[in-house]
Amino acid sequence: MEGAEAASLLGERSLGPPAEFKTYRRRWFLLAVVCLLNCSNAMLWLTFAPVADKTAAYFHISLETVNWLSMVYLLISIPFGLVATWVLDSVGLRCAVVLSAWLNMVGSITRMFSVLKFLSLGSQSYWYLFIGQCFCALGQPLIIFSPTKLAALWFPDHQRATANMIASMSNPLGILIANLLSPALVPEGKHIPLMLGIYAVPAVTACALATLGIHEKVPPTPPSASATNSNSQPFFTGLKMLLRNKPYIILAVCFGGGIGMFTCFSALLEQILCEKGYSNTSRFRHQAIMLAITSSLFGFFGFAIYPIAMELAVECSYPVGEGTSTGLIFVASQIEGVILMILLQALTVHVSEDPFSTCTLDKDGALDWTTPVLVLAGLCSGMACFYVIFFHTDYKRLRAETISADLVKAEDTATTDVPES
Repeated sequence: MEGAEAASLLGERSLGPPAEFKTYRRRWFLLAVVCLLNCSNAMLWLTFAPVADKTAAYFHISLETVNWLSMVYLLISIPFGLVATWVLDSVGLRCAVVLSAWLNMVGSITRMFSVLKFLSLGSQSYWYLFIGQCFCALGQPLIIFSPTKLAALWFPDHQRATANMIASMSNPLGILIANLLSPALVPEGKHIPLMLGIYAVPAVTACALATLGIHEKVPPTPPSASATNSNSQPFFTGLKMLLRNKPYIILAVCFGGGIGMFTCFSALLEQILCEKGYSNTSRFRHQAIMLAITSSLFGFFGFAIYPIAMELAVECSYPVGEGTSTGLIFVASQIEGVILMILLQALTVHVSEDPFSTCTLDKDGALDWTTPVLVLAGLCSGMACFYVIFFHTDYKRLRAETISADLVKAEDTATTDVPES
């Protein structure tokens, strides 16, 4: 039965071996551009979260309003995520990357208008920030769905996981940079204009590199058997196949929930810690070892599973296009992230004045985040257990590629780079 299914998959994608598979050195340039763009977009997303209190004071807005600068990413990426999957699998990788780069750059520049006194008056300052974040949010699905597509189209099978890992991990790298850089740049609210200017530099650089340096949506000769027909499945047909794929649904709910929890935790971390006496530069008051260990474990295991899960989504959903299979998981994660952010903020309670709190906006008393954090921990444990017990799948793409001995031999030819003209 399995052999018949594999043969069927092979027939659907017409994986007849071409005369030769080749790789091109410029794939590393494409990888570098995607990494820089992914990192920049993540930095723009979490620009204000580590300095939420300073941002609220500088623009004369509430913490809830500052949270919308992060939450807008989640809300916009839910409907636009479906558009992004169509762009990747139907229009092509080059269009997706270039369009994302321009949206990212325009958003970063628009945010800077909020600190120009002759353009921003009163509440207008915040709306420049919000509109800029909306542009950046439109670009996020396009670039965050790209790593698996880039790896499948430009890299041979023995380099796919590595390329996907490098491109995917650039997003959490941007989150790390934002959490370190924002507090360092904004010890006081008056330094926010400097922060906005510095965050625009990588966005502009990535846009220039993508626009001037990426000229093809696919390489002249495919690097692997699956790359020859990487986008053969129609978009809506692929969506229907995913919704009927039980292992994929389990992966989307559990791994998407993990991304949603990380998104929520990253956006609210400063507000959670300041009530316990930690400033924006995290002095680890009385709990240096414990806080450092738990944060490191959270990042180590959470980040490590990200590229693996993206590859697993492609393997269990083959022959659906890579953009569609990874994109739907991301859309699910954003939906779960929005629900979690609303839920956790609703579970906070105001407490009497706390002498240890470093929150600068404590007009109504500090917020106690004990219950929300415990709920978040319980959800993490529950989803992990559910995934381990119920997720089982075959590696459909690998099986389809190795069913023919000729394909295996052909893959071995894609080990040396073709010189560029």
